[in-house]
Amino acid sequence: MSVEPLQTSTVPYGELVPVTVHFDDLDALGMLHNSRYPLLAERAWSEYWHGQGFTFDGDWAAAGDMCNVIKEMKVSYERPITRPGRYAAHLWVERLGRTGLTYGFRLCSADGTETYAQGHRVLVRVDAQTLRPTPWSDRARAIADRLLRPEAADAGTEAGTEAGTEAGTETGTEAEAA
Repeated sequence: MSVEPLQTSTVPYGELVPVTVHFDDLDALGMLHNSRYPLLAERAWSEYWHGQGFTFDGDWAAAGDMCNVIKEMKVSYERPITRPGRYAAHLWVERLGRTGLTYGFRLCSADGTETYAQGHRVLVRVDAQTLRPTPWSDRARAIADRLLRPEAADAGTEAGTEAGTEAGTETGTEAEAA
């Protein structure tokens, strides 16, 4: 199943992807449980990439760009979600390296105007056999380039950063730590 990004003019970059908060996602205080925020962001990213034709059917050797590990994740909780219903995940790319990718996200109102939580996650593309960092495909890079936050794209160009120089990607420490 593919979920179409929400059509809205409230986000100047990236994509708004619909997410649903269910009654059983709420904790005893009637707020979205803290562990659900990153889960909703992860599900939104999965839907986005699946909608772009990237799939995983259980075969890591054939997974290609879907064979990646998490190096880091950070979430800041801004205000509680206190009701089940339709919300959105605002998704964008902060940095695209040779083997690493940092994406940003906001869990927000369906129209993108209210922020409940925000954060980022660093992924490293790994070879299924060796679990060592390996470059993203040209196809994945092209899609990620479209999601680059404008300031991030400008900073990468100005700084002359080359993908793959992100912390640890050349040594493989993130693949070993995952």
